[in-house]
Amino acid sequence: MLERRPLPAGTITGLPAGTPGIAWTVDDGASSEVVEAYARFAAETGTRLTFFVNGSRPAWTEHADLLRPLVTSGQVQLGNHTWDHPALTKLSDQGIVDQLTRNHDFIRDTYGVDAKPYFRPPFGYHDARVDAAAARAGYSTPLLWYGSLADSGDITSDQIVGFAEQWFQPAHIVIGHANFPGTIGALPRLHALLQERQLATFTLDDVFRR
Repeated sequence: MLERRPLPAGTITGLPAGTPGIAWTVDDGASSEVVEAYARFAAETGTRLTFFVNGSRPAWTEHADLLRPLVTSGQVQLGNHTWDHPALTKLSDQGIVDQLTRNHDFIRDTYGVDAKPYFRPPFGYHDARVDAAAARAGYSTPLLWYGSLADSGDITSDQIVGFAEQWFQPAHIVIGHANFPGTIGALPRLHALLQERQLATFTLDDVFRR
């Protein structure tokens, strides 16, 4: 357990210096099988994860019963990744609010938690206008990353592990995706890498006070 820090203003790309582990974050959910694999992996290993959910993806409804106990316990945190993954910079202010609000309501109604204030803009695309509109919807903290498993597309388990070897470092926020089957094969090796490097996993709420 860490001494939680006040939530800093503005965009977050990493954890405070000296944090003895990573924030492993997982986006999208295009593959029901990968979402299920992540949920079972978390339950079996105790790995703490933050999922940035697109509520339009059926996986988050199909596996809600599996995920809900992990969310309720705080081992898994949910953040807002918009309803269906548009580039927010291309939307009107009201369109941005609508995307985040619809997804917020889905997360609340399905999992019983409030994902505010963290949102991850799809593709990482955001600017001052996007951030201001998101804040009006209660999402005042854009959450980006410092290291990627590069598995938003269909790559091999070996490639994913190679990216983890680069980016699983203390105080990093690492982005992965629940989209393609290569991720499933990588999970045991990613867990072994964390153990080898003696890196803990933290949710955002483990590190920051909302």
